[in-house]
Amino acid sequence: MVLWNRAYRATVGGDGLRLVLALEGESGRVSRYETVVRRGAEPETWRYVERLVKFLLWARGGWRLGGGGAPELAAGLAEAYAAGGARAFDAEMMEKAYGRPFVVEACGVDAVPEEREGGALVGGHLDGCRLGFDLGASDYKVAAVRDGEVVYSDEFAWDPRPQTDPQYHYDHLNAGLRAAAAYLPQVDAIGGSSAGVIVNNRFMVASLLRNIVPERLEEARGLFERLGREWGVPVEVANDGDVTALAGALSLEENAVLGVALGSSEAAGYLNPAGRMTGWLSELAFAPVDMNPQAATDEWSGDSGVGALYFSQQAVNKLIPAAGIPVPDAMPLPERLRLVQFLMGQEDPRAAAIYRSIGVYLGYAVAQYAEFYDFRHLLILGRVTTGKGGSLILATAQAVLEGEFPELAARVRVQLPDEKSRRVGQACAAASLPQLREAAVA
Repeated sequence: MVLWNRAYRATVGGDGLRLVLALEGESGRVSRYETVVRRGAEPETWRYVERLVKFLLWARGGWRLGGGGAPELAAGLAEAYAAGGARAFDAEMMEKAYGRPFVVEACGVDAVPEEREGGALVGGHLDGCRLGFDLGASDYKVAAVRDGEVVYSDEFAWDPRPQTDPQYHYDHLNAGLRAAAAYLPQVDAIGGSSAGVIVNNRFMVASLLRNIVPERLEEARGLFERLGREWGVPVEVANDGDVTALAGALSLEENAVLGVALGSSEAAGYLNPAGRMTGWLSELAFAPVDMNPQAATDEWSGDSGVGALYFSQQAVNKLIPAAGIPVPDAMPLPERLRLVQFLMGQEDPRAAAIYRSIGVYLGYAVAQYAEFYDFRHLLILGRVTTGKGGSLILATAQAVLEGEFPELAARVRVQLPDEKSRRVGQACAAASLPQLREAAVA
């Protein structure tokens, strides 16, 4: 996508039309993005704008999209994001995330709202006895941390997505927390990390809850509030991508970190140069990275070329046939990933080809992400990066950057954490999210 976009912008010329986009999110937050397009709503211009808006929507989030400078394009976007439109899934997800109908409004360039970005300083609290957790689609991780030292960490298998009863999620998580609590003299706070949109410690959108029956959905959204009541301690939960970025910042002792977790899906999070979480969604699993019309289709959103198919165990599964690795049809995705990891440990060239392809994807995606995020460090972690495959992904991505984007390669460092941090470090970083009540009073 980054190459396609650059090639398109190179054709605009001096008589291009200024296009200003603004997304309004929670508490009046407004993100703006400006570009230039060719005059006339011809197919390439529509393709450029439609994919750009889709990327912005999942990177930054919002319930209102304002478009200034090209009313015919705004009309097309309004149609696409209406009920029954091509992007109805995305509109519905934004409505769930922000609790308001999603609207597209055309206006003049001068009438587009001014940017109003905020951000919060969170995490980094290491005092006391803390529990941390990280919820994934096939396992969840827990950690016990005492005054900044990890005294216990482990991971537990579960299968939350097909569950219709939220009690399943609560019982499994609580069991893991109690196992970790046995290694502490007391529990002062609990911090958590999970995929999905989380606002004020409540699930708003989450694939982990996608099959919860409607009459139990409100109960499921209040899972973390219920934990806080039972344990009687402060509980703070953030999107797993933001906690990835926080973990990177804590280990690097620097800010301007974009964290990308390659796990059951793609999770991303961002800590800006001031060390603040921006409030952006950064749900890059749904953000497009590939303009190829033949790109694979995401089974949940129904869209093609989106990040989940390139930076997750789904990407590994997509590449297995091309690599020539036979697998039974009934083998689940986590088992397929483990098979590829085993083969990579045996230096099987078929497995290496899979990781090399993901590295190529990543190299180009880093250049694309850099057009929307201001970062100096890109940290990759998650189950897909475990073992020798992670090093090959990193080396290949670095080669793409140096060959195609040398200025960016000189400015941005792409890196892996160590093996232990890749597997359980996120839960430990999550444990640092809450501030102890005594400290808050003081």
